[in-house]
Formats: sequence, structure tokens, C-alpha cells
Amino acid sequence: MATAAASLVLRRPDDYERDRHPLELRLVSRIFGYTRPYRAKRNWLLLLVLLRSLQLPGLTWLTAAVITGPVQRHDAAGVIWGTLAFAALAVFTQVVMHYRQRLALELGESVVHDLRRDLFAHLVRLPMSFFNQTRLGRVISRMTSDVENVRVGVQEVLFVSIVQIGQMLVAAACMLWYDALLFLVVLGLAPLLWAINKHFHRRLSESLRAVQESFSRVTATLAESVNGIRVTQGFVRQQTNAELFGELVADHSQYNMAVTRAQGVFLPLLDLNSQLCYAALLLVGGYRVLVTGGAEVGDLIGFLFMAGLFFSPITVLGNQYNQALTAMAGAERVFRLLDTQPDWQDAADAVELPRMVGRVEFQQVSFGYDPRRLVLRGVQFSAEPGQTVALVGHTGSGKTTITNLIAKFYQPTSGRILIDGSDIAGVTSQSLRRQIGIVLQQNFLFSGTVLDNIRLGKPAASDDEVLEAVRALDCLDLFEALPQGLQTQVGERGTSLSLGQRQLVCFARAMLADPRILILDEATSSVDTITEARVQAALAVLLQGRTSFVVAHRLSTIRNADQVLVLDDGRLIECRTRRCA
Repeated sequence: MATAAASLVLRRPDDYERDRHPLELRLVSRIFGYTRPYRAKRNWLLLLVLLRSLQLPGLTWLTAAVITGPVQRHDAAGVIWGTLAFAALAVFTQVVMHYRQRLALELGESVVHDLRRDLFAHLVRLPMSFFNQTRLGRVISRMTSDVENVRVGVQEVLFVSIVQIGQMLVAAACMLWYDALLFLVVLGLAPLLWAINKHFHRRLSESLRAVQESFSRVTATLAESVNGIRVTQGFVRQQTNAELFGELVADHSQYNMAVTRAQGVFLPLLDLNSQLCYAALLLVGGYRVLVTGGAEVGDLIGFLFMAGLFFSPITVLGNQYNQALTAMAGAERVFRLLDTQPDWQDAADAVELPRMVGRVEFQQVSFGYDPRRLVLRGVQFSAEPGQTVALVGHTGSGKTTITNLIAKFYQPTSGRILIDGSDIAGVTSQSLRRQIGIVLQQNFLFSGTVLDNIRLGKPAASDDEVLEAVRALDCLDLFEALPQGLQTQVGERGTSLSLGQRQLVCFARAMLADPRILILDEATSSVDTITEARVQAALAVLLQGRTSFVVAHRLSTIRNADQVLVLDDGRLIECRTRRCA
């Protein structure tokens, strides 16, 4: 197990889930609900499943009938006709099996497609607070391993279990018809099967839940380690982090071994129970045929054939039961994410914000990421259209928080934020953000070309519009100097570009979007002095006619600001401007 130090580093409170009962009708019903758009395919599949559950007992019954009929009478013609009937039914059985498997795979893929679509659509609508509190690997595991477990549940568990249970029911009916007394022997072993299932249900439920939770921790730590590889190597933490990660993997392996051990006992016990029951049937059936004369040999043969068909699904159902627990655990976690309610969302009566002029006003705004610990306290100021407002103060004073509130990434704990006189709490987030441009210190570039990343600010923009935005920044020559110019692939997170080049892409993106409000959060801190001189000239053009909020430490970035707001410990302690509320 991991050491205490490793636990502190690699395990967080959200790594562990509350215990739940994975086999719930509510979850099964919700998964099944994803098959409604494909009801025609699903209904055909159910029909084939029911047909398949009748075919194997039919083949067994036909075999017994040929043995106890034509074979016992030495009727060669009857044997031939019985064999032909068996062959025809066997071919039909394989055709049904082919389409059952094919439709099950198609239905499972459709459900997984819709689940991932809904998960992603839900994720991108969650507020920033969710992503601040949730590890990346945990989100990835929901979209990958958990959804794949649901796929197994749809494609295999449900329909295979129906086939096996149907087969058992038909076989049980035939056994009852052959010899009711022998069937009572089978029923006598039912309590033993129930006891075995109950015991291993609890063990496997706990173990499989622990497996998925530990895998989520492994995934989360892996994603974090890859993103922080520069820090890991820079501080020579390779060996230490590898050891800590190895302890997480060891924990995951132990949970997997616990499942394996439980399955290694559970499935043989089921099979042993079947074999003991079969031995009891041979003993009792033989006694009735040889001693009491209460049964015919033909009926005993047919009964034993059906008994074999009755017991053979038990091991299959045992495997399906294990997969069902895994699928239910995955579904539980997927739906828990889908049911995650945001801390806040747009009001039901929120309206579209019209083309804004750009007047921004804070009225006694207080805010805390944790409501019990305020980051801003009673901040009040106003910015007129076209003004540049510089936000200065030491780290943690609340500068970035103000920009986050303007963009409505968070809602104020108290107070109001007005844009053109309208409280942004009453306008839709999308209509507000479409008119805001944001350039951050650590900007994210998506995989694709430089052109694609610039066009992100205005997806419908033509190539000429992109070129015009780049020329306005006076950096077209810098982009043309790249290996393929604007068609250069930026790589994952923009790693094929320098830090300064990535910043220029983000400036061009903001220029193309033509926002009414512009937010620059340490936007020039990564640009070298020569490049900054060119950017400052372009920014002068970009800032004209736009309300801008600039978070920066460089004097060159803020010296031409119309207002300079000085923050300390979440309070506005000084306002240097010609207009200050």
C-alpha cells in the first residue's frame, strides 16, 4: 500500500467515491433509455434474443427425440429425417446468432456514441469551478473506461443474459414435463445457488468498484504527470514520482487481484454445484428406472439432456454477472457526471445582450471561490466605453478574479456587475462572451494550423479577414517565416511554436474577433522586448473604441491606461484616473 507521504501527494479527497449499490433498476432503465432512438433495431434484437433462447432447447429436444424414437426403434429412415431436421435447425440457429451479435454490436456502439456526445456537451457547459475542483484524469476515465464498460453491458450482458435465462426457463419446462419428481431434486439445490450468489455479490461489488476507482486515480495522476513533465524533470523528480506512481499501480493491481480471487472461487463453485446436481439426478433417476419403475429410460435421457442445458448457462451467467457489476459501476459514474449540476447557470428569463457599447460598472461586488473566504470585498468602479483599465496589485489581490467576473465565468457572491446598464446576471453568457476577447498569459492552442487557431475567434472568417487581422498586428512577416506560414501545424498545446509566437497567435485571434470588451491578463509577459514593441503598437489599434481591462506588471503595458485600479487583499485601495466612481 502507498505510504502516508505518497497518499498526501497522489490521493485527494475526490479520488474516493461513496459506496453505492451498482446493480440498480434505475441505472438499467436509464441505460436502456439510450436505446429508444434505435427502437426498431432494439426490438428486432429482442425478438432474435427470444428466438435464440428457444433454438438451443429445440436442438436438445430434437436430439433426445431421435434417440428415444427412431434410434430406439431401429428406424433408419426416421434417423435420417431427424438428422436432416436437426441440421436445418442448426443452420437457422447460426443465422439467428449472426444477426443477434451484429445488431447487439451496432446498438452498443450507438449507445456509446450518444453517451459520449451527451457527456462532452455537458462538460463544456459546466462552470469553471467544476474544472478547478476535478482532476483531468477523472474526466478522461469517465469518457473512456467507464463508457466502454457501459458498452459491454449493452452489447453483451443484457442480451446474452436474456438468452441464457430464456434457455434455462425452456429447459426447466421440458424437465418438468419429462419427470416432475426429478425436477424437485433440481429445485432442492436452488437455496445453495442463492446463498453462493448472495455471498459473492457483495464481495465482487466492493472489489469491482474499488478497481474502477483506483484506475481513475491512475489515469488522473498520469495526465497530471504528463502535463507537468517540465517541472518533474526540472526538479529531478523522475525517480520519486515513478515510485509514487508505482504505488498507485500496485494498489490498482491488488484490487484487480481481489476480483480475480473472488471470481476464481465463485465460478468453480457454480460449476461444482451443477456437477453435484447432475450426479444426484443420475442416482435418483437410475433408481426410479431400475428399481421402482417410476420412470422410462427415454424420459430419463431427455431429462438429463435438458438438465445439461439447464445447468450450462449458470457459469455463463456468473461471468455475465461480473461484467454486469462492472458495467453498472461505469454507468453509475457516467450518470453521476451527467447529473452534476453547475454551481450556477443563466437565469431562466435571461435575455440576449445586444451589441454593447462597453460601459462596465462594479457595484459593491464581493466574491469568493469558497463563499466562506472572500477574494473580493466590496469592489466598486466604473469604466467608460473605450477606456483602458489597468489592474495592479500583488499576487492574490483579486486582479484575475475581476476579469473572470466580467466574462461571467463566476457569479458575484454579492453586489452587481453592469454592462451598458444591464446586470449581467440577467443576460445569457453566450451573448456576453461573444463580445468579449480574452488573451491570457498561458494561452491554449488547439492541434491544427496557425490559421485554424486564429480563426477560432471568428470561425466564419475568410482567409482575407485573417490576413487583415494579422497585418493590423504588424506580425504577418513573423508568421510567414514559419515553415509553412499560416498553414504551419502548431502541435499539441502549440508546442511547435515559441512562447512569443503562441502569444501572437492569441493576439491575432482577439483582433479577428473584434470584441467590444478586451481582457488582457499578463498578456505580454511572455513576449520579448523587441516583439513587445511591435505588439504595443498593434494593441494601440486594437484597444481603440474598446473597453479594455489589462492585468500586467510591466509599466509599458499600463502607462497609457485611462484608469489604474490598485488592489490589495481583495479591496480596491486606490483608483488613479480622470473618472473614478
